[in-house]
Amino acid sequence: MKKEKTEYNYQKLKGRIKEFFGTQEEYAKSIGLSAASVNYKLNNKVYYTQNEIYNSIKVLKIPNNEIQEYFFTQKVEKN
Repeated sequence: MKKEKTEYNYQKLKGRIKEFFGTQEEYAKSIGLSAASVNYKLNNKVYYTQNEIYNSIKVLKIPNNEIQEYFFTQKVEKN
């Protein structure tokens, strides 16, 4: 039985990144990652680690009560 990989909807996160940093590359630098790593994460190729989420919350000033909306909203498949 093949295990399905959960995919997340990062549209709100992408908007916040653009608002605060202008580019994913500048955001990546601010949390100590390469632009390629951020791209993989935002395209569901690789998951964010807890430390990366924590650092992102700090630099993007995401309120605690909104963390789930930015990092844990699952993609909904369209039929």
